[in-house]
Amino acid sequence: MKEEKKKIEKIVKSKEDETPKIEEKKSEKNKTENTKEKKKEVKEETKKEPITKTPKIKKTEAFARGVNIPVSTKQAVAVCRFIKNKKIGDAIRDLEQVKTGRKAVPMKGEIPHRKGMMMSGRFPKKATEHFIILLKSLAANANVNELEEPIITEAIANFASRPYGRFGRTQKKRTHIKIIAKNKIKKEINKIKWKKKM
Repeated sequence: MKEEKKKIEKIVKSKEDETPKIEEKKSEKNKTENTKEKKKEVKEETKKEPITKTPKIKKTEAFARGVNIPVSTKQAVAVCRFIKNKKIGDAIRDLEQVKTGRKAVPMKGEIPHRKGMMMSGRFPKKATEHFIILLKSLAANANVNELEEPIITEAIANFASRPYGRFGRTQKKRTHIKIIAKNKIKKEINKIKWKKKM
């Protein structure tokens, strides 16, 4: 008899244990359904909000900067003077002619005279190579900034910190270069018609 009672008690306990498990499963299902509904509501709310785009500010200039370029500052200044107030494409074309030795860069000092519309000049090959790289970068920057007819308005070459070579015998040549291009300004000339007094 005792054994039968124990068996009955075990069966009752097992049934009691099973009922909360079923209730827990139901509550979990309700929770997942609630979270899904909440997520849907959040998505709908985000869709309803209008997206405001910040207006793109149009830039009026583009620039390219070279830092610590291993070029003589004297030659860099002469090349800057040579490319100033030119279109970027024309400046690159002229510098390629300088590189091949067809066109000379005007320079001051005790330098021999060259052919063309100048007195004295040289063919700074190394400087022109670095300037061509900078001008190509400037052309790309002008394209990104949506400049229609960019013209080189400023070309500046400055001394940079000059490190010493091995054993401290020589000092290297270093130059900072900055080139700025802006849109071509179209000047409108108003023609005034003078009327003769009658």
